[in-house]
Amino acid sequence: MIMTKTELEKNLSDFDLKIRRSALIELLSLTKEQPRSRDLINLHFHTFYSYNSESWSPSRIAWESWKNGLFASGIVDFDVIDGMEEFLEASKLLGVRACAGVETRTFFAKFANAEMDSPGEPGVNYVMGVGFTKNFPKDSFQSLKLAGYRENARRRNLALIERINSVLNEIAIDYDKDVLPLTPSGNATERHIISAYVQKSFDVFKNERETFERMSGIFGKTADELAVIFKTSRPVYDELARAKFAKKGGIGYIQPSQETFPPMKDFLSWVKSCGAIPTEAWLDGTTKGESLGIKYMEASREEGTEALNIIPDRNWNIKDAEIRKNKIAKLAEAVAAAEKLEMPVFIGTEMNKAGQPFADEIDCYALAPHKQIFLKGAAIAVGHSILAKFADFPYSGEKASAEFKTTADKNTFFGNVGRLPALTKDIADKLEKNSIEISFAKIADSAKSGKWKT
Repeated sequence: MIMTKTELEKNLSDFDLKIRRSALIELLSLTKEQPRSRDLINLHFHTFYSYNSESWSPSRIAWESWKNGLFASGIVDFDVIDGMEEFLEASKLLGVRACAGVETRTFFAKFANAEMDSPGEPGVNYVMGVGFTKNFPKDSFQSLKLAGYRENARRRNLALIERINSVLNEIAIDYDKDVLPLTPSGNATERHIISAYVQKSFDVFKNERETFERMSGIFGKTADELAVIFKTSRPVYDELARAKFAKKGGIGYIQPSQETFPPMKDFLSWVKSCGAIPTEAWLDGTTKGESLGIKYMEASREEGTEALNIIPDRNWNIKDAEIRKNKIAKLAEAVAAAEKLEMPVFIGTEMNKAGQPFADEIDCYALAPHKQIFLKGAAIAVGHSILAKFADFPYSGEKASAEFKTTADKNTFFGNVGRLPALTKDIADKLEKNSIEISFAKIADSAKSGKWKT
């Protein structure tokens, strides 16, 4: 049976990898024109391996990135790199500059009494690894450590469900039966849990009206208000449920302690051992910790970060004019601090809730002053991914430290590699046939000329 383009795009997010691969190949065969390349960047897409508001897979994100002509695209999932291989392979097929990462919450002991990028939770800090390129043996330090992070997340999920179930016993859920089927590899997040509770409420009560009436007291809104929210946007309804069930002040929330999340330094050390770039995640500069600006980032560097991740949309796309003005100024301070410390800046928006942009328009008035810095950061992330994969030469590794006299020189080199035309399967296959020394030489030669010489 011949499938339409819409049907094939839907199949790109099927939980069966074979179906996703087949759909991508078929879509490519139907495509005649190369999309126009644009100065658009998103290195922070979440996939359905953690949570994506549209349930998009790594393949779908690669496809949409290609369709929209992104300069560079990257995925970032919580506590897993399950989508890494699929995303990098799909990006090679399509010719998309790509990288893959992981994000988690850690405890930053130096700021144990200060809020950073997790409002209301002193000491808790989101950090990332950008540019993972390979899987490790199951018995390796890297795999065992990652399994430990995933197990800790599972335990936190179970504890959250137990607390919510004790209050909402009428719509109590089972983690294995109600939550895990919502994700393809068993890596459920808080948002999956909330989605399961929302669905269970509609399954248990007689109809939508009764559901809204029964939940109105918990949500703090009338049944009519809930009906409008739900019919307008299910993701917005789920976000409201998340606030009332799991976030600070919610029925299942408990204040995290130093034991709740792994030490920041330990996680960043693990990232580096995997050949990825340890990265600080920035909120908006208004919290006690981040308001210290460059001093905070210097402290983060001492823990092991070498780059900065920013989600631009939350730093300027704000209705209140005064708040918007302040956050744009804080954004500028953060970018200037990163530049002074010679830390690449990675940008992107998660796509883990409704209303977020697919990619940030970096030509808009608030972001245009930083456009070249953002493009440089994206190129460095892509260049690192290529060099780490084919030449065993990661940005944060000892080889790069020995090769370059200054960080500025290193940034220029990795950026030049990342600005090369997008890696294709043909080029990748040729590089893989070489020794790492020859691949490095060919990549370096290509970076000098601005075109691939394999």
